[in-house]
Amino acid sequence: MRLATLPFLLAPLFLSALASAAPLTVCTEASPEGFDVVQYNSLTTTNASADVLMNRLVEFNVAQGKVVPSLADKWTVSADGLTYEFKLHPDVKFHTTEYFHPSRTLDASDVVFTFERMLDPTNPWHKVAQSGFPHAQSMRLPSLIKKIDTPDPLTVRFTLDHADSTFLATLTMGFASIYSAEYADQLLKAGTPEKMNAEPIGTGPFVFVRFQKDAVVRYKANPDYFAGKPTVDPLLFAITTDPTVRLQKLRTNECQIALSPKPLDIAAAADDANIKAIKTPAFMTAFVAINTQHPPLDKPEVRQAINLAFDKASYLKSVFEGTAEPAKGVYPPNTWSFAKDLPGYAYDPDKARALLAKVGLKDGFSTTIWTRPSGSLLNPNPSLGAQMLQADLAKVGIKAEIRVIEWGELIRRAKAGEHDLLFMGWAGDNGDPDNFLTPQFSCAAVKSGTNFARYCDPALDKLITDGKAGTTQAARSKLYHQAQTLIEQQALWLPLAHPTAAVLARKNVQGYEVSPFGRQDFSHVTVGK
Repeated sequence: MRLATLPFLLAPLFLSALASAAPLTVCTEASPEGFDVVQYNSLTTTNASADVLMNRLVEFNVAQGKVVPSLADKWTVSADGLTYEFKLHPDVKFHTTEYFHPSRTLDASDVVFTFERMLDPTNPWHKVAQSGFPHAQSMRLPSLIKKIDTPDPLTVRFTLDHADSTFLATLTMGFASIYSAEYADQLLKAGTPEKMNAEPIGTGPFVFVRFQKDAVVRYKANPDYFAGKPTVDPLLFAITTDPTVRLQKLRTNECQIALSPKPLDIAAAADDANIKAIKTPAFMTAFVAINTQHPPLDKPEVRQAINLAFDKASYLKSVFEGTAEPAKGVYPPNTWSFAKDLPGYAYDPDKARALLAKVGLKDGFSTTIWTRPSGSLLNPNPSLGAQMLQADLAKVGIKAEIRVIEWGELIRRAKAGEHDLLFMGWAGDNGDPDNFLTPQFSCAAVKSGTNFARYCDPALDKLITDGKAGTTQAARSKLYHQAQTLIEQQALWLPLAHPTAAVLARKNVQGYEVSPFGRQDFSHVTVGK
């Protein structure tokens, strides 16, 4: 009798679940560069692709502070640290769209394709990525991963060339998202591999629908998502470059979440009964990268003078308006190897002029300052910040021309090393200190383009390499302290700020959490009436 009545009990619950589905519009600050996330290193692109469309073998759980299962239910690591074996979750479905109908579920061949594409120059997909594979190259995966094999369809085994304590955490990064080998084969056979970047396929909580550059990215909830269909449907990214307009849209309920609000807007949210500010300390650093390959910026004294010439306290007050801590070096204070005893560069224009005179630049020199047009968490007011740096440099004889460049073009040209001084920011993906050092200061990262200081030094490179090989936190911290000291002495960056990650949302939005890494998860969000 109970079995006979079960469908009638389930029907109201099912109808209730359908009725609770609500659209979610997120006001974002810039267009993604594309959707083939392995080709790019910007957070904007990761948010629009990896975070909503895809999954990794493992994820980093911020609340627990550790790596947790995702597409892999479990894994083992050999005693020598050279072998990692992952057991895949069964029956995970890839997205079904107008342009792809998968004939099978996720298996080990998809994982092999995902990584061999980045690692093997002979792979037919390797040359398709016009922008290369910046994260894989800067993280030195081609020399780290010796072999990938599949003992069975749901088991993947990575054999490393040498032990690397960061390997598991690296697999939580957006670029390690797992692709469909079947979809890739379909595109190659059709002679349209470029569609991987325009018509993405993943296993994630949302399915790609349409992208209009500088306007909107539209997604729909994935009904077959292995972790459960999201409540919000559809999901829209409303690309809104002006933070004031983002706030206006939030107030009129045109969007329910607004990313990268201005500091003043965060304060104003306290007086609006319909809006709330959600905050957390960010695992990020805002900085000005100094291109060490462009004379006279190749001289450490010149880079030190730039650091000394900038009134950082005034900059923080005017641009971040009390929502960020001053940065002395590379790491945010919530990093476990943060060197709190670094002296930093106090504002001292007289000393800056003396250093310039010491290297024959008593009359200064000319350079350029590159910045983006729209504000972001790591650069809330690009125009004001650039103008303040320009004015302070002029006081010590450095004549700097400001160049405002659209975000996608800025990233592309900066990775090619065309900039002099570049307003930039970096967000660590996984809580590991190496996530700042390898992508930003290794020699491999100069080649991949993510090293915006364009600095390759054998001594620093060895510290980074040895740090990755370390087996204890104490041993690694000692090496990272030395690396931080060297970076400061060489003045590779003009460190600016460690911001508070904040997002504005409507009061009826529940389940959204701000990530200290800048990642986005809308799979657990609900929107009430």
